[in-house]
This record gives sequence, structure tokens and C-alpha cells, in this order.
Amino acid sequence: MASRERKRADRRKRKRRSGEREAAPVAVGASPASETFEEKMARRTEERNAEARAKLEPLAQGERPTAVTVGAIVSAILALAITIQGGLSVVGVDAAGATTRPAPLLLFAAVLWVMAWGMWRARYWAVLGFQTLLLLMLLASALGLVLVSTILQAVGTTLLLIGSGTLFYFMIRAMARIQMPQRPGDGPIA
Repeated sequence: MASRERKRADRRKRKRRSGEREAAPVAVGASPASETFEEKMARRTEERNAEARAKLEPLAQGERPTAVTVGAIVSAILALAITIQGGLSVVGVDAAGATTRPAPLLLFAAVLWVMAWGMWRARYWAVLGFQTLLLLMLLASALGLVLVSTILQAVGTTLLLIGSGTLFYFMIRAMARIQMPQRPGDGPIA
């Protein structure tokens, strides 16, 4: 019985202390000792973000990160394959006995061509779009692992999952470098 009362008293003390912390506003420039837990975590996170930003080097004029170059090549290969498939469906060649509509294929191929061009030029919007496509591939291949029926399908789906995940991971840092506010030699930002 005594332990139950002691636990209850401890809860009341903690509740009182947390109420006192919420009631006392933290002044700007206050010492870290008077910060709440949320403020301390926000400050630490911002410090880590500032350190990471300081370590990044902006892209030199005409420089393109390796991950973005690989993404541009992958996008161009996919665009070429889908363009050929769309072109064959326009002239009436059926793929595996099934008729395909060429308009969606050619539209998707056009988007991939624009994305490949944008990544070759190291444009942020193109890298972001390609990362969205990679994310959809990650989700589709992860869900596809549930439905595989042969070992070959499992190996292919796993390789697609690993490859797209790896490329996605390496493109994150490349995106940060691309979106840096100023490149050397560009002059001041207007």
C-alpha cells in the first residue's frame, strides 16, 4: 500500500513540475537549462541541420553529381523502351497478344524524356520527379514481392527494389547540393 501512495505522490510532483514549466515562458536567448524538452530537441535538430548544410559543397558550374547522371541515363533508357513500345502499338504490333493504347505510353515516354534532359542539366525539379518515380517503383516492387510465383520473379523484383532504393538514397545528397542557394561564380542572388 505504501508503494502505491509513493507512486501517486511522484505522479503529482511530475504533474506539478510540468505545469510550472508550461506556465513560465522561455525568453529569447534564455539559457538551455530553462528550455522545455520540445524546444531543446528543436534546437538540437536545427544545429544538426546547420552542420549538415555547412558540410555541403555547392555544385561547380557545369558539374553534375554521379547519382544524377545515373538517374538521367536510367530515365533515358526507360524513355527509349517505352517510346519504342508506344511506336509499335501505333503501327498495330501487339505485345504478347494484348492490344495496348499508344497515347498513355507516349505521354509517359515524353515525361521521361523531359526528366532525363532535366537531370542531365542538373535541374532540381527533374531530380525530384525522378525520385518520385523511384519511390513508386520501390512501393510496387515491395508489394510485388508478396505476389511472386517463381524464383526468377523474386530475384528480379528484389534486384529492382535494391537498385531503386540505392539510387534513391544517393540522390538525396545530390538534391541538397543542387538546391544550394548559390553556385560559385553565379554572382549574388537577386
